[in-house]
Amino acid sequence: MKHTVQITIDGKTTDLPVLEATAGLDVVDVRSLISQGVYTYDPGFLSTAACDSTITYIDGDAGILTYCGYPIEQLADHSEHLEVCYLLLHSELPTAAQLHQFKSDITDRMPVDPQFAQIFNGFTQTSHPMSMLCAAVAGLASLFHEGLDIYNPDHRLESAMQLIAKIPTLAAMSYRKSIGATFVDPDPALGYAENFLNMCFGETGRASQVSPTLAHALDKIFILHADHEQNASTSTVRLAGSTEANPYAAIAAGIAALWGPSHGGANEAVLDMLNEIGDLSRVGEYVDKAKDKEDPFKLMGFGHRVYKNFDPRATVMQASCQAVLAEQGVEEEPLLKVASALEKIAREEAYFIDRKLYPNIDFYSGITLKAMGIPTPMYTALFALGRMPGWIAHWSEMLSSPFKIGRPRQLYLGPVKRDYVPMDQR
Repeated sequence: MKHTVQITIDGKTTDLPVLEATAGLDVVDVRSLISQGVYTYDPGFLSTAACDSTITYIDGDAGILTYCGYPIEQLADHSEHLEVCYLLLHSELPTAAQLHQFKSDITDRMPVDPQFAQIFNGFTQTSHPMSMLCAAVAGLASLFHEGLDIYNPDHRLESAMQLIAKIPTLAAMSYRKSIGATFVDPDPALGYAENFLNMCFGETGRASQVSPTLAHALDKIFILHADHEQNASTSTVRLAGSTEANPYAAIAAGIAALWGPSHGGANEAVLDMLNEIGDLSRVGEYVDKAKDKEDPFKLMGFGHRVYKNFDPRATVMQASCQAVLAEQGVEEEPLLKVASALEKIAREEAYFIDRKLYPNIDFYSGITLKAMGIPTPMYTALFALGRMPGWIAHWSEMLSSPFKIGRPRQLYLGPVKRDYVPMDQR
C-alpha cells in the first residue's frame, strides 16, 4: 500500500508520497513542494535523504552497521579488506577465484609511474600528508582522463581498481616525503595492509619485516572504515560526481572533506587530547573539565553522532587494539596509560554511561596506530585509504542510474534590495 502525508500551505493541501525503506526509516518525498514555491529547511541535512542506496545501512540506536546486508562484526572477523572492497563494488561476496583475480588486479595497479611521483617534489617535509594525498589523487586524473566514459560500468570499475590500488602507495609516499626518505616500491608478494606498512617502514629490495599482527590489525581498521553511509566526505564525493567530474577529482574532494577534525581527523584529535593530558596523574583533572559545561575542553573519541548506544566498530577494534599493545610491549607508554584510564572511567562512571559517551572507533584506532609507531599526521591519510572503496562505490552507484546535479537550496535572510551608492557619496 502506498502511503502519503499531507501538507497544507496557504490553504492548499498537497499529498506527499512516503518512500518505503527495506530497513530503517521511511522518507517523505518533498520534491513536489517546489511547485508550491516552498523549500524544506534542514541545516546539516540531518533529516534529509539526498539519494537512495543499496550499499550501507546504519541503525545508530541499535548499534548496527552492515555492508550490502553483511554485519560489520562478521566481515571484520572472517574477511579481509580486499574482499570487502569487492563486496562494496559488486554488492556480492566474491568466490575464491574471483577474490584471487581481484587481488591480482589490485597488486598489478599499485605501482606509481616515476614521472608522476615527481608531484611530491612540490611539497616540503613539513607538508601535511593529507595535503599531499589530496593533490596526488587529483593528479591521477591527468593519467586516466583520455577515453574515460563515466557511464560505462567497465570504465568505472577500472577507475575503482586504480584508486584502491594506488591509494596505499600514494599514502606511503606522503609519509616517506614527510621524513625525507626515498620511496619504497610496492612488493607484489605482500598483502594489501602489509604492503602499505612495508612501503612506509621498509626498504626497496629488502624482505618485509612487518609483523603479521600489525598487518592484520591495520587490515581490520581498513574494513571498519570502508564505508559509513552518507557522511560528509561520501556526500562530497557524490556532490562532486554529480557534476560529471573526473572520478579522481571527485575522490580528491572527498579526501579534502575527510581532513576535517570533526570527520576523518577525529582519531588524530584523540592523540592530540592524550598529549594535552600528558600524564596519568592529570586524568581526573581533565575528566572534571569535560564535565564542566563552562569549559570548552572535550574528551575526543567518546560517543558518536550516529551511534546512540555503542559503536559496533569499536567493539571489534578493541580486541585488535589489545593484541597490538601486547605485541609491541608498550602498555607502560605514558599516553597509552592515560588512554587506558580514560577508557575505564568511560565504561564505569555513571556520568559517561548515562550520556552514552562510550569509547568509539576513533579512540581505539588512534591508540592502535600510536602503538604501531605510525605518526599522528598520518592517521587521517589511513582513514582515506580505508574509506576509498566506499567512496568509489557510492560514486559508481550514483552514475549507474538517473541522477541530478546536486543543488541545495537556502533560506535567504539578507537585504531585499539596495541601490548602489557611488564611491564619492559613501
